[in-house]
Amino acid sequence: MSNNVLEVKNLSAGIEEREILHDVNFTIKKGEVHVLMGPNGAGKSTIGNVIMGNPRYQVTGGNIIFNGEDVTEYSADKRAKAGIFLSFQEPLEVPGLPLDGFIKNALEQKTGERVRIWDFKKELKKAMDVLSMNESYGKRNLNVGFSGGEKKKAEILQLLMLKPDLAILDETDSGLDVDAVRIVSKGIEEYMRETNGSLLIITHSTRILDNLNVDYTHVCVNGHIIETGDGSLVEKINEGGYESFLEERK
Repeated sequence: MSNNVLEVKNLSAGIEEREILHDVNFTIKKGEVHVLMGPNGAGKSTIGNVIMGNPRYQVTGGNIIFNGEDVTEYSADKRAKAGIFLSFQEPLEVPGLPLDGFIKNALEQKTGERVRIWDFKKELKKAMDVLSMNESYGKRNLNVGFSGGEKKKAEILQLLMLKPDLAILDETDSGLDVDAVRIVSKGIEEYMRETNGSLLIITHSTRILDNLNVDYTHVCVNGHIIETGDGSLVEKINEGGYESFLEERK
């Protein structure tokens, strides 16, 4: 049986008439941590959105294989039920929907079964403790009035509760102070420890990677994956930036 969780094969995609991604290829195995880096406008977030099935983007070529199944034509909700999770750069505010109610409904949609309230509350408190979140947040409307750090914690709370096979974290550390990054990183570590899930981290910064063992780093420039290496490639980017990679594309 294959150990591949995600296979992106010759993937091209765009919006309307504008192609953004060009023949993107990479494979993520169970338990691996992959980092996707690149300059602004390189197509990093587009890769995450296309894998998740955001309907704004059209796949013009290639395939997305998840746990051995071709999900290229699947809707976003079907991919989520299958075990793909995407955290957003700017999480949406949903008035009238409590955070705990949203998570409970998502769990029931994923499993197809009713969630026992007592067990749910117990697991929710455990996850909130990891993230140093007060239980009162569960009753607040989803992201309404949340600070940037609170929104990112709420995203990681969903990750800990849903336990997906693949988590795509898009700029999760963006705009966070040092303490918030530390707490969010602790949540990500807990997810990996509990589930042995797979991570695709899309980031400009590398603070969130400090306590993670990075298996592969991919450099995205102008919609192409132009280089793949191990965790040491992150240090190369930190030291020299993207100039050398940009020169290669000229």
